[in-house]
Amino acid sequence: MVLLSTSLFAQAPTPPPVNHVLAILTVKEGFPRDQLAKVLPAEVRATVQLYLEGRIEQWYARGDGKGVVFVLNCKTTEEAKSLTEKLPLIKDNLASFEFMTLGPLTPLRFMMQ
Repeated sequence: MVLLSTSLFAQAPTPPPVNHVLAILTVKEGFPRDQLAKVLPAEVRATVQLYLEGRIEQWYARGDGKGVVFVLNCKTTEEAKSLTEKLPLIKDNLASFEFMTLGPLTPLRFMMQ
């Protein structure tokens, strides 16, 4: 039994399939708030459009107040970047994104055996 469980963990884990991308937007510091306020109406419209197209599954305000977090219906970070690079805050260089792929919780597979 010990040999069986050891051999399971000795194998390289199979990466989970990607079914979403987490996109963390951070507003850059040093810009006057009025410059940001001018862009926000267009940003909101573009973001709502992505939601209505089914590209944004969930969206949240960051707890630190520095931006937003999207759960995107994308399979790759490249796909997520191509969606978000069109947003006004990104085009005007007022914000940046960090991306992380998401998938099923892989360790649960061990519980299924």
